[in-house]
Amino acid sequence: MLKSMNEALDYIESHLNDRIDYTKIERITGTSIYHFRRIFSFLSGMSLGEYIRNRKLSNATFDLQDEGMTVTETAFKYGYESVDGFSRAFKEWSGISPSEVKKKNMLKAFPKLTLQLTIQGGIDMDYRIDNKEAFKIVGMKGRIPIQFEGESQEIIKLAQSITSEQKEKMHTYMDMEPNKIVNASYHFDDGRMEEKGSLDHMIGVLTTKESDFESFDVVEIPSLTWAIFSSKGEFPKVMQETWGKIASEWLPSSDYELVEAPEISITGDLTDRNNVYSEIWIAVKRRDED
Repeated sequence: MLKSMNEALDYIESHLNDRIDYTKIERITGTSIYHFRRIFSFLSGMSLGEYIRNRKLSNATFDLQDEGMTVTETAFKYGYESVDGFSRAFKEWSGISPSEVKKKNMLKAFPKLTLQLTIQGGIDMDYRIDNKEAFKIVGMKGRIPIQFEGESQEIIKLAQSITSEQKEKMHTYMDMEPNKIVNASYHFDDGRMEEKGSLDHMIGVLTTKESDFESFDVVEIPSLTWAIFSSKGEFPKVMQETWGKIASEWLPSSDYELVEAPEISITGDLTDRNNVYSEIWIAVKRRDED
């Protein structure tokens, strides 16, 4: 898969100053553009849009310096609708305006990226593939900042805001595994892999019941295949490390690609926080599926 992703980056590189056809990227990689964007961000630490923007601005620097192009010519070459928009983006990225490029001895560059998979040690990953019929996540949600390490104080606040009566009511809706409270994250901002922006986070239960669910938030999940990863150890460190390995090692080397759906996590008894069982659920499909 990494070979095809690098071929897609070669395609992008050859079309930086014209239209990038994302269906072409899907054909090159044999995956959905959603999966390509997500895996790219997991491996590179930036969004695909940011990478393309930075490559365009880097090339624009050479055009302004060595090719003698005007700011206006450069702006339109790289698809900006106005000179002002290009100038703002260029200054935000490089720290100088486009008109100052020829006067500076030190300029910023952003080289083309090549993706590589580095295997560090031989660490087992315990997972299973499970097909689940359509269900709902019912609970309380909040918009919270993206955070890679440690316990999120915003998630703790969200959990504390749920009343005992609401918890009791949620338990009456519960009718499928894991038959306990779950956490679900979705609607991630583009800056996810730079630990920027926010996401929607829901604390709730899984159910197949039909109801108006009163004042609870509801997310409808269609029938999907799930890769379910289990781990045990210090909480939340081990669970967060497991997610990192899923993104950087398992997904790029597996036969599966991501499907757009909430990411679900389940945490066991927290009495001994050095020995906590947890699960991470991600929706997937085989790359050769239509």
